[in-house]
Amino acid sequence: MATLSNNEIFTTLIALFLLLFSSFICGKLCELIKMPKVVGEITGGILLGGTLFGHFFPDTFQSIFNAFPEEQKLLNIFYQLGLIFLMFISGYNTTVDINRKNIRNSALLFTGATIIPFLLGIPFINLFKSHYIGEANNSTAFAIVFLIAAAVTSIPVISKIFFDLNMMDTKFSNMILTVSTIQDLCLWIALNMAVLLVQGQQLTFWSFIITSVTTIALLGLATLIDFLFKKYKVSIKKEQIPIALLIVLGVVILLIKLHINIMYSAFIAGYLAKALIPQKESVEKIKDFSFAFFIPIYFALVGIQINLLNNFSFGRFLLYFIIAFGLEFVGTMATMIFTKYNKITKLTFGITMNARGGPGIVLATTAYSYGIINSEFFAVLILVTMISSAIAGYWIRTFKEQLNV
Repeated sequence: MATLSNNEIFTTLIALFLLLFSSFICGKLCELIKMPKVVGEITGGILLGGTLFGHFFPDTFQSIFNAFPEEQKLLNIFYQLGLIFLMFISGYNTTVDINRKNIRNSALLFTGATIIPFLLGIPFINLFKSHYIGEANNSTAFAIVFLIAAAVTSIPVISKIFFDLNMMDTKFSNMILTVSTIQDLCLWIALNMAVLLVQGQQLTFWSFIITSVTTIALLGLATLIDFLFKKYKVSIKKEQIPIALLIVLGVVILLIKLHINIMYSAFIAGYLAKALIPQKESVEKIKDFSFAFFIPIYFALVGIQINLLNNFSFGRFLLYFIIAFGLEFVGTMATMIFTKYNKITKLTFGITMNARGGPGIVLATTAYSYGIINSEFFAVLILVTMISSAIAGYWIRTFKEQLNV
């Protein structure tokens, strides 16, 4: 069996150490100034990459992160594992909570934060396409990703903000998270369609129906299992958890066979695991280790790919940020006028739904890895994600006492 030399193992461990160290330090600094930790973790990677360390010390950078031909593949394993665990945990913590009291306002928020910015973004596609399209050169896939980026909202980042401010399980947080969940499910389906296009598969009405029906069926199955477990007081013992995980793994294999990408499959598997493994402490162990190791390395590796000194236009970035933030804000405000919320609450909805966080990062990394977008648009999407999440965090912290949901 082929193996690595001691020096190659040593170099890889040094690379992982630097990635984890930089993301940890920058993440802690961001927490101290009340910014989302993920912003710091990506910043740590940016500082290691071509923007700073890789620019001023290129030989040292190459000797650590490109020391031997297989090193990039090794680091990519950690990158993919971080993405998979992030999506799995996001799926596990996803709850759809719609009742008769909030269905009207939730529908208005979904329309304003998803459908309107998605449609309003269409005229701007050609304005950026020649600058941002990837090597796959697929205009339809690029258009889908561009429109998703205008509407996507982060469940993990918003949840963390609500936890920090003791706002979890409030009417405002439940409405935001419910709408964001439904929104992200729709956008993940759209992203899966874009990936199928660049893989050379024909995008047909039936391929869309298969993905949508499969998603709804699995979500329905998870809800049914959860209901039956509670009704008949079924409890999976700890020694039975591996069996449940095997079932979840089988679901992922099935989804991949149905041409659903692994990122989206991990999200659905996490949602299904929520019903199969009701003991939260079991998954909490996976979550704690993932957020301490795999996910920070993933975010740092996202940042290390960003080079703000070469092939990057700050003018285009600023224009895109204003358009993307504006479309989501205007769309949300356009539907919130039909509610009885006060002005601050309506503004808070518009700004909060702009927090792109984890899903925005997943969108950028997935689209970039498949060649749908180029490196400049990848950097732009990551920066927009970081800034929009920071704005939302500061705004909610400042005006949370004035919300009247």
